Amino acid sequence: KYMYSVKVREHIMIAHSFKHPGFGPAQKMHGATYVVDVSFFAEALNDMAVVIDIALAHDALKEVLSLLNYQNLDELPQFEGKLTTTEFLAKYIHDEVKAKVAPEFTGKLKVTLGESHVAWASYESA
Repeated sequence: KYMYSVKVREHIMIAHSFKHPGFGPAQKMHGATYVVDVSFFAEALNDMAVVIDIALAHDALKEVLSLLNYQNLDELPQFEGKLTTTEFLAKYIHDEVKAKVAPEFTGKLKVTLGESHVAWASYESA
């Protein structure tokens, strides 16, 4: 089956630490700059002949990321006791963006965080 898609991109800079011995040196405070891609998928175009209004998609992503950008994630109440791995953050951003665009978009959503030029993590759902 074929799908239409639209992708928007932003980036954030955060600090965090991983309180788990499996993370070695990453147990200490460190920073990360993520390139955040959000892809919207639909089997059919809406009444405007688009998957989603790109401005709406981009505004939703910027709004979600503005609460994380330049933050120490260890200090944010919504992440208390959580390991804010790239995979965890991909799902968190996915869920927040999906909620913001829900009135206008009901298709599939995929969030990919690029943590370097050689490593990415994603979360997607219908």
